[in-house]
Amino acid sequence: MNDYHNKIYLELSELILGAVKSAYPDVELKQEDIVSALGPAPNLKMGHFAFPCFPLAKVAKMGPPQISAKLLEAIEKPEWVQEVITQGPYLNFFLTTQAYGEKVVSSIIKGDFFTQKISSDTRKTMIEYSQPNTHKELHVGHMRNLCLGNAIVRMSQYAGVEVIPSTYPGDVGTHVAKCLWYFKYHNKEQPPAENKGAWLGRLYSNANNLLEDQKGTDKEEENRKVLTAILKELEEKSGEYYELWKETREWSIALMKEAYAWADVEFDRWFWESEVDSPSLELAKEYHKKGFFKEDDGAIGIDLSEYKLGFCILIKRDGTGLYATKDLLLAKKKFEEFKIKKNIYVVDNRQAHHFKQVFKILELMGFEESKDCFHLQYDVVELPDGAMSSRSGNIIPLMDLISQMEETIKKNYLNRYLEDADSGWTQEEVDKTATMVANGAIKYGMIRVDNNRKIVFDMDEWLKLDGETGPYLQYVHARICSLSEKLNYNKSDESDWSLLKASQEVALLQKLSLFNSVVEGGVEQLKTIHLCAYLYELGKLFNSFYAECPIGKADSKELGKVRLDLAVATGKVMNKGLDILGIPAPTKM
Repeated sequence: MNDYHNKIYLELSELILGAVKSAYPDVELKQEDIVSALGPAPNLKMGHFAFPCFPLAKVAKMGPPQISAKLLEAIEKPEWVQEVITQGPYLNFFLTTQAYGEKVVSSIIKGDFFTQKISSDTRKTMIEYSQPNTHKELHVGHMRNLCLGNAIVRMSQYAGVEVIPSTYPGDVGTHVAKCLWYFKYHNKEQPPAENKGAWLGRLYSNANNLLEDQKGTDKEEENRKVLTAILKELEEKSGEYYELWKETREWSIALMKEAYAWADVEFDRWFWESEVDSPSLELAKEYHKKGFFKEDDGAIGIDLSEYKLGFCILIKRDGTGLYATKDLLLAKKKFEEFKIKKNIYVVDNRQAHHFKQVFKILELMGFEESKDCFHLQYDVVELPDGAMSSRSGNIIPLMDLISQMEETIKKNYLNRYLEDADSGWTQEEVDKTATMVANGAIKYGMIRVDNNRKIVFDMDEWLKLDGETGPYLQYVHARICSLSEKLNYNKSDESDWSLLKASQEVALLQKLSLFNSVVEGGVEQLKTIHLCAYLYELGKLFNSFYAECPIGKADSKELGKVRLDLAVATGKVMNKGLDILGIPAPTKM
């Protein structure tokens, strides 16, 4: 336990363990169990940290309130603990501000606070996220998956987990055939010189609408035959449609890469649906020959009824595979190519049944890694007037949205700096800051909501500087940077942390100490909401501290200096927290 990252929890657990051994010599309690039970008290008047005595009740044969009272008598309080009290079944600790300064804030300012290994998970982990389709237009709904996956990857990497980020775009299938059909027979425009990927996505929507219009007419059967012929050419990898597919696919990939560059997202491996299409059928046929998969009404699959998962078809009667077929081979490729032990799929909750079937089949096929395959589900993004659909064209195209947001930010906040000759802002700085703020608005908006809740995208709300938004957090960070520069911050000699006495100062100190523990919890639960909420609360605590505790005009030079240290440490934690979520942190706004 000596290398545990939260030094305060570690040292408090040693005090509690000593008290338990003294009060209850026959009771065995592990230090790691005490550490995991410790947490912040509900409010700072009750204590800074609390230890619940419930786990001791059975072995000590006493009620938790009596246990906490007995531990209080037995505990040997060191100088760095200001006071220990009981609150019913809880043993609560108040720390000195000197302790916070030495154990937490100094480490934050030096930077070694952010370089500790937080997670004990040693499994090599692949996180697969962002599975957009080629030949469709990227829209704001795609950003929930991208932002969530990216934040989980970055949180895990920060915590010390070995992570391989991957993506699995869909570049084959009926949607591609529809787009190519419309391109060949109904499109009257020349492809634009730029933004061909977005243009292609609009062709797909047009194709879908036209096919719907022609249902029930003499064109319907003809259209079906053409689409089948296109799919056959793509499967055989030859013919004019295959050549058109290769060319247009690159347009979509360019659009994906543009979006990923804007979002500062990189993948170690791009898997393609076309890469696993034919080989997945061969794998299914191989297991059918072994008698593992069975034939039923002309289709090949596996009966999972005893697991309440129904019958999973892997090869349809027409000889084609399904998503499950491809996901089995994709998992096999991941296990063999990267030797991963944990496999996380970030995919929306509509695919929950699909992944239950896939994971069960992998287990039955003998893949030991199947027990650590996990479907990280989330709900969809809607517009204020309802759901989005690429098929019908009811979407907000992503790159159009980004441009619109950046222009709104400039108009509402940044352009005024260009009108002021003394502001020191250049057009380049305005443009760069607008990009960073739009980035923060979208990312924070997408990951601050619990995965199981729908998100309603509202640009005006997400861009506010005074609410629970990305720009609000970025503004707090920029404000601290400005303050530090204005007061010529220079960390040199030791600070007298005991000068910090105000409740706002104590609240900020306690909050800073919890940062790595919040990240640890997020990695264990695969959730971003707790870190988002933490940063928002940290921002509010800083603003309260800044309003009530003067820095430049403090009662003494020493007090002003230590308050500035506290502000700088808050800025560093805000910066690191935003970075872990994939959000840029402007130094001025």
